[in-house]
Amino acid sequence: MANFYSVLLTVITLAAGIIWWYDARYKKPARKQRVADEEQRLQQELDAQARERIAPQGKIAEFAQSVFPILLIILLVRTFLYEPFRIPSASMMPTMLAGDFILVEKFSYSLRDPVWRTELLEMNKPERGDIAVFKYPLAPEVDYIKRIIGLPGDRIIYRNKTLYLEPPCVNESTTCPQARVIRENVKEQDIVYFSGSQPLERYREQIGDIHHEILVDPSVAPRTRFYFQQDGTAIDEWIVPQGEYFFMGDNRDNSEDSRYWGFVPEDNLVGRAVFIWMSFEMDRDRDSLLPDWIPTGVRWARLGQVQ
Repeated sequence: MANFYSVLLTVITLAAGIIWWYDARYKKPARKQRVADEEQRLQQELDAQARERIAPQGKIAEFAQSVFPILLIILLVRTFLYEPFRIPSASMMPTMLAGDFILVEKFSYSLRDPVWRTELLEMNKPERGDIAVFKYPLAPEVDYIKRIIGLPGDRIIYRNKTLYLEPPCVNESTTCPQARVIRENVKEQDIVYFSGSQPLERYREQIGDIHHEILVDPSVAPRTRFYFQQDGTAIDEWIVPQGEYFFMGDNRDNSEDSRYWGFVPEDNLVGRAVFIWMSFEMDRDRDSLLPDWIPTGVRWARLGQVQ
């Protein structure tokens, strides 16, 4: 089932629509007849205020009539077009920071109903390098955001903090692709990111047609003992099943992703992150009297298209 807010919005919109319909179908004709009878008795046409005084619309019906079109537009946009999300953690640094507010394009992969998430119309297939929101396979009520690394049939290797990708062999009569190193070069440290007091190393990768940056913590040893173990493969190797995808965070040593819990079914995909529409700084001294959720500033330079 879709998340709580989608279900709640759907229920409220339906309730408002039903109240409005019931009032228009059964109550409004009676009000019109009451006004007509009064006009016939007075032998004159009444103005709007007089009609409202003689046959007033119920407050609940009036409220439902005013909010239903707005709720319906919000529901349609949120379900089929764009939905806002907030980045809660550092797992996608440096591409996305905690405090970023993004728009997720819901029609990137498919159109689904807002309650049971049944696919109504298939759109495009996910591509390597997409940053996508998906339902966490171990707890579908939770939304995660990571980068798509592996498509169905891909062989993924993450060994000694180096990513290798081997696409599937499409045509056996031709030379099959070989596993290749994805990481390219060290990025100049114009901005230094930290994990605690430890500065993180910055690299550049290309996944599909997407160039992006990643962070690696040199003080953290590979956590291979915690990796999700797929039958028939090495401990740091995975072959993506059909209908599923392999996700990783750009902050490689601070991301709980497919390396640890496995693959994401296609039905769990919510949409593709396309735009950062707001970014708040949340840095505050420990002795501050203000709550942690109050922003300390706006990162205007971060607003724009997601890469």
